[in-house]
Amino acid sequence: MKVLLTGHRGYIGSVLTPMLLERGHAVTGLDSDLFRGCTFAGKLAETPTIEKDIRDVVIDDVAGFDAVIHLAGLSNDPLGDYQPKLTEEINFKASVHLARLAKRAGVSRFLYASSCSNYGAAGADFLDEAAPFNPVTPYGISKVNVERAVAPMADENFSPTFLRASTAYGLSPRIRFDLVVNNLTAWAFTTQQVYLKSDGSPWRPIVHVEDIALAYIAVLEADIELVHNQAFNVGQTTENYQIREIANLVQAIVPNCRIEYAPDAGPDTRCYRVDCNYIGRRVHAFKPQWTVRRGIEQLYESYSSVGLTLDDFEGERFKRIAHIKKLVRDGEIDQDLRRIPARTEAVFA
Repeated sequence: MKVLLTGHRGYIGSVLTPMLLERGHAVTGLDSDLFRGCTFAGKLAETPTIEKDIRDVVIDDVAGFDAVIHLAGLSNDPLGDYQPKLTEEINFKASVHLARLAKRAGVSRFLYASSCSNYGAAGADFLDEAAPFNPVTPYGISKVNVERAVAPMADENFSPTFLRASTAYGLSPRIRFDLVVNNLTAWAFTTQQVYLKSDGSPWRPIVHVEDIALAYIAVLEADIELVHNQAFNVGQTTENYQIREIANLVQAIVPNCRIEYAPDAGPDTRCYRVDCNYIGRRVHAFKPQWTVRRGIEQLYESYSSVGLTLDDFEGERFKRIAHIKKLVRDGEIDQDLRRIPARTEAVFA
């Protein structure tokens, strides 16, 4: 298929792109590439690219594709909280605009990166796709609002699918250290402390970034009637953990580390467990490969190979919100997160 992949240079996109290419799909990426200086390990796959802010997409950008996979957006709660108005503009309004353009352009499949953050504060009961939404952050609210706006667009010619990923982890060329497994493993490796900023009691569904990519491929290649206007929790039901359980696994894998709680550690309102069985029943090709234990081992091996330091993962290069604030300070982007054109000096003969 001819696929337009937005956010192809991000955490998930930089893993998904080469996997799509290996499957024989023709991939064009669309990305503003705010994190171009943040490649952690390896190289990004080369593919035709539209370097553009998702807010500026026009119909010519989406015309001629069989499918749009929409990953682009502000990717976590700290970025969502930074300027909630921007979260609404980028994650919600621009996403709905993209879906409308895709439908007008005759794109038949629209795969949207939703999130299990939709469930928000939900407690310890297992939640399937019919569970009520209860988002507690601007990021989660934006994901819910896109689903509610795009689902009614579905018809015989336009087929949206909503992939509600569990909390991601694992190695990527554009790694994120704000994700709980990646973060705790990095703390353990660089400081010998598994540093918890909550009391460790909240539940989280966990899924490896490669398994998220596999879910997109399986849905993209599935018979369209199986995925038409469907929402899928992405992950494995067996991979739900309390944060303290993840900390214990990190302590068992990373040598000579101990668990430490922040002085103000308390309960986190984001607490949910997710039933991920529906996607496997509906899309038989989706077969997740990773457990969190294997993922921690992968991360520890990678951190050791690279020689990760505390300044690396807590600094401005690999911490998303810190990097954005640095770009603003340096005059590379404005307060609306748009790139500022480089100034050119006049040259006189």
